[in-house]
Amino acid sequence: MNSNIEKPDIAAEKISRENTNTPTEAPPATPPEAGKIDINFSQGLAGFLASNNISIGFTSYQTGRLYLIGHGSDGKLALHEALYPQAMGVIGDANRIYLGTLTQIVRMENVLGSGQRANEVHDKVYVPRNLQTTGNVDIHELGIRENGKIVFVNTRYSCLCEPSVTHSFKPIWKPEFISKLAPEDRCHLNGLAMVEDQPKYVTAVCRSDVVDGWRDRRHDGGIVIDIDSNEILTGGLSMPHSPRFHDGKLWLLNSGTGELGWLNPSDKAFTPLAFFPGFLRGLAFHNGYAFVTLSKPRHGRFEGLELDAKLKAKDADAWCGIQIVSLSSGDVAQWLRFDGAITELFDICVLPGVANPITLGPQSAEIRDFLTIENPQW
Repeated sequence: MNSNIEKPDIAAEKISRENTNTPTEAPPATPPEAGKIDINFSQGLAGFLASNNISIGFTSYQTGRLYLIGHGSDGKLALHEALYPQAMGVIGDANRIYLGTLTQIVRMENVLGSGQRANEVHDKVYVPRNLQTTGNVDIHELGIRENGKIVFVNTRYSCLCEPSVTHSFKPIWKPEFISKLAPEDRCHLNGLAMVEDQPKYVTAVCRSDVVDGWRDRRHDGGIVIDIDSNEILTGGLSMPHSPRFHDGKLWLLNSGTGELGWLNPSDKAFTPLAFFPGFLRGLAFHNGYAFVTLSKPRHGRFEGLELDAKLKAKDADAWCGIQIVSLSSGDVAQWLRFDGAITELFDICVLPGVANPITLGPQSAEIRDFLTIENPQW
């Protein structure tokens, strides 16, 4: 189905390259070449995006890229990618996208007005207008408060933070079991759920208070914490990620078992909805569907979990890609799959009211001469 992908002109990157880089424990500071990538997708994906009037943004820190998938007026799927070193947490809407990278939080603004088009086909052009430097704190997920302030998971220092005007970050909360802030990634704090535009829940791989201690508790040490009360709502999870409060339920990914589910309100037990053939990180919701990113288990790090046994029992190989599942049935409605040099994705967001978006990467040649004026009459 690769021939049915529209490739935009502005800031487009080739997606067929040679790449001898292999994933390491820590994502590389300099994004490798994307390498040779094969893309396959369900026949109805473009129509699904069009009928729901949405596009999708997702990230891969492995390749250092933000990907945008939309739909063209010709019915084809439109895929765009831009370089952002160690692209991680991403949130956005029709007007703005926030992205966490290796050393910065990037704010991108759509510069097109209603009815305007770039290259006659793109209804949104997201341009990086502010790059807030944090240094390498291993930014995972992001949230936006009602007042517009950014909240982000600082995994390296095991805390939640806001950006600081003068410093690398401003800590606003840490788990009670973390005795001090230290650049040691003690519990692998990773996921953030916002409720009524305020940070409410986080996920961590375990309760460890020693450097890199989470790696020894990957199988069943995972926890969900209520930020307001500091209560650990549930334990016994396997590398949980991406908590989201949606439609009255606290959803999350139990990544080590490959499951999407929610916490039962009565006993806070994890209740699976669906199994996915991959290591899960990245979750979004729209119109009765869950959007999930899948990765292949990283050699020596995310292997040896229950996910491996489940894949073997189903006689299945791990995926790298996106699956869209119905919340009513748990069945896969649409999907997109990567094969080749890319094996890991991270976060995903839905962009409502967006048909065919692109973004100009801060390192792209196009951004030097892509100039817009707020008051053109002057």
